[in-house]
Amino acid sequence: MTKLSQVDFLVMGAGVAGLRAAVELARHGDVLVVTKESVAESNTHYAQGGIAVAMEGDEDVALHLEDTVNAGDGIVYRPAAEALVSEGPLRVAELIEWGASFDREGDTGAGELLRTREGAHSLPRILHANGDATGAEISRSLAAFAHVHKRIRFAEWTMVTGLVVADGRVIAADLAPAGPLAGDSKPHRINTRSVLIAAGGAGQVYSDTTNPAVATGDGIALAAQAGAELADMEFYQFHPTALSLPGVPRFLISEALRGEGAYLRNDRGERFMERYHPLLELAPRDVVARAIAREGMGASPDSVSGSPSVDSRVVHLDMRHLHSLNIRDRFPGISAFLAQHGLDLARDLIPVRPAAHYLMGGIKTDLAGRTSLPGLYAAGEAACTGVHGANRLASNSLLEGLVFGARAAQSMLADSLPLVPADAPAADHKPLSVNEEALVEDLIANLQASMWAYAGLLRQESTLREGLAAQEACGASLAKLAEQGKSSRRLAEAQAMSRVAHAILHSALARTESRGAHFRNDFPKRDDAQFLKHSIFARGGEAQVLFEAW
Repeated sequence: MTKLSQVDFLVMGAGVAGLRAAVELARHGDVLVVTKESVAESNTHYAQGGIAVAMEGDEDVALHLEDTVNAGDGIVYRPAAEALVSEGPLRVAELIEWGASFDREGDTGAGELLRTREGAHSLPRILHANGDATGAEISRSLAAFAHVHKRIRFAEWTMVTGLVVADGRVIAADLAPAGPLAGDSKPHRINTRSVLIAAGGAGQVYSDTTNPAVATGDGIALAAQAGAELADMEFYQFHPTALSLPGVPRFLISEALRGEGAYLRNDRGERFMERYHPLLELAPRDVVARAIAREGMGASPDSVSGSPSVDSRVVHLDMRHLHSLNIRDRFPGISAFLAQHGLDLARDLIPVRPAAHYLMGGIKTDLAGRTSLPGLYAAGEAACTGVHGANRLASNSLLEGLVFGARAAQSMLADSLPLVPADAPAADHKPLSVNEEALVEDLIANLQASMWAYAGLLRQESTLREGLAAQEACGASLAKLAEQGKSSRRLAEAQAMSRVAHAILHSALARTESRGAHFRNDFPKRDDAQFLKHSIFARGGEAQVLFEAW
């Protein structure tokens, strides 16, 4: 771990938002990028489908804006969406100039950029790389470009374990080793002019998720603990199509497959999306995910009872009719993974079910990445600008990281906060025993299972309160270990997941309507009179959820 006593700017996270910000910041100061594992391990790296960008002029930009607003189910903050779609072409062109290689027409790869269509998009505007490895290519190119900058340093296998606040402003951060060989290494404090949280989402809060193991909501939890406001935490997007095989991780089956014409079929072999939405398989993600859940339960389209379980009926993705498409070339990564389990997209029905995928909420920021706490900024999935509203439009996430990562960096430079030395060093800690580590793993598993069961696709007051009781019991057990001065990576991750779950549950209880990714069995309709607003979660003496129109 890079041990510095001070740095101009500290960036937490090495995905698209963090790296794009670091490049901007390095032109004017020294930057430390802190990442819990290697630079390559992030939600960005695993993004398959592509990056949505309107590169055909003003009309294309206007259509992208309307698609984004429509997908967000009434509460997209329009100025944020306008910034996203209007600045997106510049940021993607910049990325290409820096070495990102997107798929093009022709065998030589020198033709026009290939574009595909995904759910709720009015026309094809999704760029992809290496078929279904767009995130990996963006991550590779940004990391390579960032490594050229002499003023950017990387602290890999390192966790931010705390933010230091003095006189109402973040002035420092505590870092600790996060690798398997951390042993008894001590945490240390680093002074900084400002901190950017770009540490991604929190899919690991749920037992069924497409997110990698690092996505435990650390940045969101740290911000909340330091006193920053969170927003829209009830809106967790469940990707409709994750691989559903016993004992196999919920591997993402990209929406791009449906963009190429794949069908969804129930256990009777019937296509069913016509009963749920006129766009069929290309309906918004929340609609498709709930349709799959209901078909899996054998419920009618109007049913609002029950929740998905491991015993659900099987729903399949079907590409067998797409004879003109070279499926293995178009989706090489997905095809290779399925082949490991004896499945072939061109030959077989692929069993799928929804899984937690993307948090529309996060740390509340303005359009320049500023949080409610001076000195603290946020961008990417960890942040909430309101750009996604209640439901993210497919493939807008990578674009969000580019656009708002750059914007956050620009505001950090414009604010030009001074270095203020922290008075005390980072607190020491004692390692957990083997039995305590096992206890933490059990607590995490119980929390994940309860969040999936009680705060998943289909919610209601009784189940949300059961989830809250489970979360509070988990949080109390974790607090006892922390009060003894104990610490480890998994304990810190468990505390983060518990805090994020707490915010999700309280926010979901407060929004007594159904909107976008948030569906309440007991309040199945939208209530624009009361809830055409964003939720604000603030943790003082007691958790409090307020609703504001932005």
